[in-house]
Amino acid sequence: MKISLLMALLSVLVFACQSTEKKETVEKQNRPNILFCISDDATYKHLSAYGSEFVKTPAFDKIAGAGLLFSNAYTPNAKCAPSRSIIVTGRNSWQLEEAGNHWSYFPTKFKTFAETLVENGYHVGYTAKGLAPVVALTEAGDQRPVLGKKYNKIRTTPPAKGMSTIDYSANFSQFLKEKKAGEPFCFWYGGLEPHREYEYGSGISKGNKKLSDIKIVPAFWPDTEEVRNDMLDYAFEIEYFDFHLGKMIEALEQAGELENTLIVVTSDNGMPFPRVKGQAYEYSNHLPLAIMWKNGIKTPGRVIDDIVNFTDLAPTFLEVAEISEKSSGMQAIQGKSLTDILFSNQSGIVTPSRDHVLIGKERHDVGRPNDVGYPIRGIRKGDYLFVINFETSRWPAGNPITGYLNCDGGATKTRIINDRRNGVDTTLWQLSFGRRKRFELYNITKDPECITNLVDEEGYAEIASSLQSQLENELIEQGDPRMFGKGYLFDDYLYSHEKDRNFYERYINGENPTAGWVNETDFEKEDK
Repeated sequence: MKISLLMALLSVLVFACQSTEKKETVEKQNRPNILFCISDDATYKHLSAYGSEFVKTPAFDKIAGAGLLFSNAYTPNAKCAPSRSIIVTGRNSWQLEEAGNHWSYFPTKFKTFAETLVENGYHVGYTAKGLAPVVALTEAGDQRPVLGKKYNKIRTTPPAKGMSTIDYSANFSQFLKEKKAGEPFCFWYGGLEPHREYEYGSGISKGNKKLSDIKIVPAFWPDTEEVRNDMLDYAFEIEYFDFHLGKMIEALEQAGELENTLIVVTSDNGMPFPRVKGQAYEYSNHLPLAIMWKNGIKTPGRVIDDIVNFTDLAPTFLEVAEISEKSSGMQAIQGKSLTDILFSNQSGIVTPSRDHVLIGKERHDVGRPNDVGYPIRGIRKGDYLFVINFETSRWPAGNPITGYLNCDGGATKTRIINDRRNGVDTTLWQLSFGRRKRFELYNITKDPECITNLVDEEGYAEIASSLQSQLENELIEQGDPRMFGKGYLFDDYLYSHEKDRNFYERYINGENPTAGWVNETDFEKEDK
């Protein structure tokens, strides 16, 4: 009788353990997939969900319509490498040591969310541009798979020169085929568009666009045929990124994975045009963001006005994957998970405390003496953007004599430079390339193009002072070296792309190094 009772109890315990194991397995399998899609250099205004008339992005619009459209999403640093480093770590660029710069040596101490997902049972991979451009090595000196396995083998013929030959969507389909049954996945779609260079005139000749499609040319550029063509070529490249996004959505549907996939679509920084990419204005840091997750988002179709930023993405991915920050092994995360917004029923402002974002930059591209950067910190809050330029003797977009290397070459840049050389217009050159005041204040609601600096205008001193105090206090709390007299650290970090290191000195000494991202005609005869 005792033996029978013991056997019965053992049976109950075994059944309970099996049930628990089965429940844990089911829950683990139900963790959402993550598809992160990031275009290369697109400003928030230039997707049709935001009202753009000369760019058509039906796939992005589909994500926004079946999920959430964010009207105030920002990168804290408007350049490829530091912006992407922020995404994968959840930390601001001034909290990332070398990785706060462009072309950095990515420190081994900073673990990425993708590496964490691999350790927690996710199938992880990426196509095209990942965490780049950086040099990421293990402590042993080997290449470090910071975003999982690379999927670039399948190629295609793009519709215009300058576009990538990588077949993004086909490589994603191959990634899905390699996924084990029941295994959650995380895939990074790093499209190389609309990064320059462009096939001039392709927007019209191949994209069926017209110059008249553009209703407004930003006031900091001349409204000319060259500039409008440049904008249409840029639009055509965004549409190519969107085309592959649409095919990835179809692949998810066919694989039966769409319902439980968290899809995030954004860009790393603003458009590769003067006064935008690599700078710290509204068009530089304000980016598109749409998120869809059919199994997770409550009340889809909402427009969200909270100010969110790229530090919020990594903690979001960890939370939905049921990984605590403590167990992740990552360095302390600055951002806050977006699940308060995803799981809400509200539109507009969901979490009132999400009312500002800090922005900044250190060294982006080289071209100044000793490879120094152009340090900026700023805060975007309410109607205003307040900016501090710490080294006003330096050239914001790089030295003229070395081609303004922190501005990609293109038709718009060429026109602005030539108008100044020919005595046609110096005002637009000054806005994009000239030296700046230490403090800048803009009313973003009235002046989204950041043309009128209000910092010395009557009635704005209190606003500027309040924003400066909040900015500096938060930077101190976050351990920003520049707030402790150690901003030189960012200048001292080596530029990891050896080919372009010490560019200014080599150019002055007659070596004539080649900068593949600017035109030969961008170089001035002297620094003035």
